[in-house]
Amino acid sequence: MEQAAGCPAVGGSYPQKNAEILSSQYGINLFLAGLLLTFAWAVHAVGISKSHLLSYLITLMLIQLLWMLWSCTQRRLIRDKDTHAGARWLKCGITLFAVITLILDSFKIGYYIDFSNCLSPTEGIFPVTHAVHTILQVYFLWCHAKDIIQSFKTLERFGVIHSVFTNLLLWTNGVLTESKHQLNEHKERLITLGFGNITIVLDDHAPQCNCTTTTLCSIFSQGIYYLYPFNIEYHILASTMLYVLWKNIGRKVEHHQPNKTPFKFHGITVGMIFGLIVLTSTIAIVVVYLIQIGGSKIKSELALTMFYLHAIFVLALMCTAGIVALLIYRLEDRNLDNSKNPARKLDAELLVGTAAGSWLLSWGSILAIICAQGHPKYTWYNLPYSVLVIIEKYIQNLFIIESIHREQEKVNDDIKTLRIVTISRGSTLSLTPLYKEIYNGRAARDSGDIPCLFKGSICGRENDGAGVAKEETSQDNSLVMHSASDFSFSSRNSVTNNKRRILKNIAAFLFLCNLSLWIPPAFGCRPEYDNGLEEIVFGFEPWIIVVNLAMPFSIFYRMHSAASLFE
Repeated sequence: MEQAAGCPAVGGSYPQKNAEILSSQYGINLFLAGLLLTFAWAVHAVGISKSHLLSYLITLMLIQLLWMLWSCTQRRLIRDKDTHAGARWLKCGITLFAVITLILDSFKIGYYIDFSNCLSPTEGIFPVTHAVHTILQVYFLWCHAKDIIQSFKTLERFGVIHSVFTNLLLWTNGVLTESKHQLNEHKERLITLGFGNITIVLDDHAPQCNCTTTTLCSIFSQGIYYLYPFNIEYHILASTMLYVLWKNIGRKVEHHQPNKTPFKFHGITVGMIFGLIVLTSTIAIVVVYLIQIGGSKIKSELALTMFYLHAIFVLALMCTAGIVALLIYRLEDRNLDNSKNPARKLDAELLVGTAAGSWLLSWGSILAIICAQGHPKYTWYNLPYSVLVIIEKYIQNLFIIESIHREQEKVNDDIKTLRIVTISRGSTLSLTPLYKEIYNGRAARDSGDIPCLFKGSICGRENDGAGVAKEETSQDNSLVMHSASDFSFSSRNSVTNNKRRILKNIAAFLFLCNLSLWIPPAFGCRPEYDNGLEEIVFGFEPWIIVVNLAMPFSIFYRMHSAASLFE
């Protein structure tokens, strides 16, 4: 009877689960079709042109625009929110990337106007549609990223998953376009390094006509490739935020007030200083690398050596900081929060999944160094660099994943309001700071009001009469007990604050280091291309395919790690 009575309740969840499965399969097929079109265009498949790919992407964006417009009208009364999704700093980050993406779209429009005589109309329609899509999508994410949808759930699931895979396809298109440009430059650099025996015909799909204004064409064509890294990050961030929204559809949440921690620079000066030094030096290294690489064989070898030495030093510091943070966690006795949380689960999965891209490249470099017959001097620096990349990501993933799963420290309400009161003879009263003031590392001025302290009933007060001496003796005895216990508590709290300060400095340092290591590959400083040793061992085309597949994940890993560390 109990099972029979429970059947309807269990069966009620089947439609929701089926809708999730059906929508996910729809999204995967949508993505695979687009991926095949992208691949067919890249390899010049018969009957497939760039206009076909762009037409497909334009159609997907228009469908998403219609869904977002409809969805915005249905969400005015949504009250359930996921407090862990769509953080304000994340929205600010995606807005910044979106603004730069709009600049990229304007460059593409200008490029189309200059080459309009020989370009398909879809190449002019695409950036216009993409600009409108970007503006509305950012607005949608600002307003609805935290929503937990409880109405029109099946339709909303299909709409959200459509948006997820549309952004993934736009990300793939951006990665491919940027990679083709990198390959052209890479071939020229290999020739200057003396790898003339590596031959391959590369095609960047350049227009077959002359530009109407040469100067503007040069600005547009060169500027586009410097803006692509931001466009790529924009689409991958949008797809992750939309994926969390999709996982939250129909979810039951507990209504409680989230703990808001204000962001403060106080206490992280050391980590910020060292991190800014790393960031500044990395920018300088990238500038010198891009100037020197390809100039001559000697300059190229010096550029590679300089890059490897700098990266080895930074990665070693990051490994050390991560180990110190993990040791501090081992010394603390705090439980992990294993409650269901789609945003946190996605963060952990993305960290490990995208780290696999860097690990693949590192193991390829290690095998190439072991198996190669000849070794130029600069290639030996690649060995410790590749090993440290593997170790650093392993340690950092452990630190970040444990950090986002640790429970917030809970403090007893009685302790929070406790004051240590010392009553001397006469009417002189001295107060020590509140625990909350000690906790925040500062002592506020006392207001003069003395609360009831001892079991909620004993108050500091001045008495005249026969019972004064007896009451003072009783209060002195009880307050001595309070003072002793609070002294012990303050000592423990001081140790806790020191640990927390160290962890905050480590997080700030790693945050800036991850931003620093995002810059080189995102802006064309890629020794995996320019080293040359891997191409000899694995072959040019196989290694280039591996790099093109793994590099986008490696780039995204650094940005995602920086976001997780900031949070």
